[in-house]
Amino acid sequence: MRAGEIREAGRLAGEAIGGVALFAMGMHEGIAARVFGALGPLGLPARFVHDRAVGAVYPAVRRTLAAGPRAGAERLALSAPPDAPSAASSLRGSLAIAALNGAIGDALQAGGSDLALEMTLRRDGAELGPVSAEDVSGRLAVFVHGLCETDDAWRLFAPDRVSYGDLLADELGYTPLYVRYNSGLHISDNGRRLSALLDQAVASWPVPVEEIALFGHSMGGLVSRSACQQGHEAGAAWIEPLKHVFCLGSPHLGAPLEKAANLAGWALGRLPETRPFAKLVNGRSVGIKDLRFGSCAEADWCDCDPDEFLRDRCQDVPFLETATYYFVGATLSRSENGMLGRLVGDLLVRYPSASGNGRRRRIPFELDNGFHLPGATHFHLLGHPSVYEQLRSWLERGAPAPGALAAG
Repeated sequence: MRAGEIREAGRLAGEAIGGVALFAMGMHEGIAARVFGALGPLGLPARFVHDRAVGAVYPAVRRTLAAGPRAGAERLALSAPPDAPSAASSLRGSLAIAALNGAIGDALQAGGSDLALEMTLRRDGAELGPVSAEDVSGRLAVFVHGLCETDDAWRLFAPDRVSYGDLLADELGYTPLYVRYNSGLHISDNGRRLSALLDQAVASWPVPVEEIALFGHSMGGLVSRSACQQGHEAGAAWIEPLKHVFCLGSPHLGAPLEKAANLAGWALGRLPETRPFAKLVNGRSVGIKDLRFGSCAEADWCDCDPDEFLRDRCQDVPFLETATYYFVGATLSRSENGMLGRLVGDLLVRYPSASGNGRRRRIPFELDNGFHLPGATHFHLLGHPSVYEQLRSWLERGAPAPGALAAG
């Protein structure tokens, strides 16, 4: 780890440990407020003394608890070599940092943290650098991971670690590229960054880009949809060769766990004694909160309370007329309408949300552009043979006739 990352890890550990004192302070104040409220004016003198003591003791305890991890991290940072690799360069480190960014990535970025991920394009396990015409094709397959994931997820969940990108390169001649990003940011912010990144890649690609296919898992599908719309509105050059957008287990109409978290935060905030728990629950990232109803646009969240109670503000993000959109959804049940499938879907996303077919909102996927994976979980979608065969079938269906590209 780099020195800055070590210091930042120590700071976060200190905040977490020191936060126990503030959590206790919040509960203490909530209980005391109810007691002193019952006493009325008779309790004012005691309340004055009590509040002064609480306001001094708990912050002091917090500072003391937080000091230990920070001091330890500082000592470790001083011994780190100047050329130490980033923690994100190793598999375990990248997985840990991806999870941290998914949970509190918005706060990390706002604080200028060394652990906040920047969006990058990657190839062959490393950040994309200069490429030669001999090593690439004009057909790009771009893979966008989901919440708390990293680009390594496409390989980790694939049989024998052979990813969809590897197979598409061998069998259909695509050049696979992988996006790594801070999934704790707003989906629309990541969509804008992705559009800009793809525009830069197309402009510098050593051969003409004839075709782009986007593959998004879970949140990645929403980020891809957002990038398409924002790229179209900005007149981005990468939109012209974009032909396919695949959404694998994407919560287009929302994710039940995020709705449950919103409900829990709202309920816990009703009483002063439980408000510290509400603050803890509501401290999750805005990226997670965007999954409540599948927000893809800035207008969905701008100037709104991110913790308002189960209000769907999502606006339609239309499909581009020049690209074909597809969805893949999984259920634990054998049937998409099975009882277990209806209740829990793939454990994280229900099938109606993945297919965009809701009672009040509908995402306009065509009937022939959807696929159901039975008896599978959310993460099977990252590397399942049946999913790959369907993806390949769709790509081959939309491929130009032999010689058409050369003739054009």
